[in-house]
Amino acid sequence: MFHHYRTLIFDGLSYDKYEPTVKKYILAIDQGTSSSRAFLFDENLKCLAQAQQEVPLIYPKSDWVEQDAELIYESVCTTIKICLQRAQISAADVSAIGITNQRETTVVWDRQISKPIHNAISWQSKQTQRICDELKDLDVKSKTGLLVDCYFSAPKIRWILDHCQAQERAAQGELCFGTIDTWLIWKLSGRESHVTDLTNASRTMAFDIQKLQWDDEILQRLNIPKLLLPKVLSSKDHFAHACVDIFEGASIPILGVAGDQQAALYGQGCDKPGMVKNTYGTGCFMLMNTGRERVESNSGLLTTLACSTMNQPTYALEGSVFIAGAAIQWLRDNLELIDTANMSGELASQLKDNDGVIFVPSFSGLGTPYWKSHVKGACFGLTRASDKRHFARGVLEAIAYQSRDLLEVMRQDCGREIQKMRVDGGACASEFLMQFQADLLGMNLELPKFAESSVLGAARLALEMLEDQHFDLEEREEQVYSPHACPLEMNEHYKLWQKAVKAVIAFSE
Repeated sequence: MFHHYRTLIFDGLSYDKYEPTVKKYILAIDQGTSSSRAFLFDENLKCLAQAQQEVPLIYPKSDWVEQDAELIYESVCTTIKICLQRAQISAADVSAIGITNQRETTVVWDRQISKPIHNAISWQSKQTQRICDELKDLDVKSKTGLLVDCYFSAPKIRWILDHCQAQERAAQGELCFGTIDTWLIWKLSGRESHVTDLTNASRTMAFDIQKLQWDDEILQRLNIPKLLLPKVLSSKDHFAHACVDIFEGASIPILGVAGDQQAALYGQGCDKPGMVKNTYGTGCFMLMNTGRERVESNSGLLTTLACSTMNQPTYALEGSVFIAGAAIQWLRDNLELIDTANMSGELASQLKDNDGVIFVPSFSGLGTPYWKSHVKGACFGLTRASDKRHFARGVLEAIAYQSRDLLEVMRQDCGREIQKMRVDGGACASEFLMQFQADLLGMNLELPKFAESSVLGAARLALEMLEDQHFDLEEREEQVYSPHACPLEMNEHYKLWQKAVKAVIAFSE
């Protein structure tokens, strides 16, 4: 509780009355690929409590990745409840909600009964490859800033409508499509609001990022009815009121929404053109704020919308790595070489170098700058002496090599010299990875003390909408990793990586 004085008028005389003011709390939801999380922030964006629940992935076939959308929603409700309990406040004390989410993952549901007609198709899934192959002549880049790829939502919509024989129902307005933000808002609002924001819309491969509207030509080519699509709002807007049972009668405005990577850019305070952040999560995503200028890439980067308003769009260049932290999970869950994610760094540090072992974790193909969806993963340089330490080091180094791939093409396309980079995400907990990355890039990495930048970005959006003012994130505590290794030596390591990538591409062709 904090206090202020309010001036009152009585009988023509004024006096100051001392009275309490209710503290403002922001509830921020972060629905990611592997888990759902809820955070509570105060009006200074200080995190007060949090809760997390893992969400399983479903693998119906090789290269197919799906999730249970109902289970995703239930996990969000569970984490909200636990978070509020840990903070010892009631839902009625929450002033606003912000949402950030895994992007591109696609849900189609029955409007009447609010049930998905199929599992959510993950952004990682390749089950739409045939559809994408048939669209290679379609120019989506000039309108959407994207490439034709299984990664994006529009081919996933087409696949679900085909697989479930639901085209007629979609055309009659009986179905709704949404990325995870839309699905959560629909459920939290009691089926009242079918909306998304600019950042999530820009990742569907069906949204014109210049005109800020759904593109008729692309929709017609994919035979996607407009009635299926959500209304697109600014990233700071009145999306809905959350009013379901977990809020115990309270009606809380949802005021900020952004896809996880754009939210991280905003949560890192990268508000000026030229500022860069890299998020080390399930995948790895590097974004540069390019301001009002829409920069087109010739090197495989994507042009996308950053957190924006309808009357003042902000653009970004993005490089996408599909498998980063997911490779650490693979070591733990599939190979059972480690018990916890932290063990990967401990094992990697036991070796003075990689002994020539290079791991290419292209389990979902290769993203920027290669865009080779058919490529499989591989490991090179194994000997009889290789053991789990080499696998752990190979996986962590691969995350860093892929990030250098992104930085190299970003420098080419933007024409700027990038001197430093802000970093965030779960894999940043690995000191080995952060130091190796700083050495490989030859630049400082700035890791904020509160490294959950996506959820901070969502909270910031909601708070700014609530207060109708800008909240500056420039002053913050951070840890800086500076390069110490010999640049020539690191370049030799990188050349070996490039050789390995060429080999996996050749093997898959």
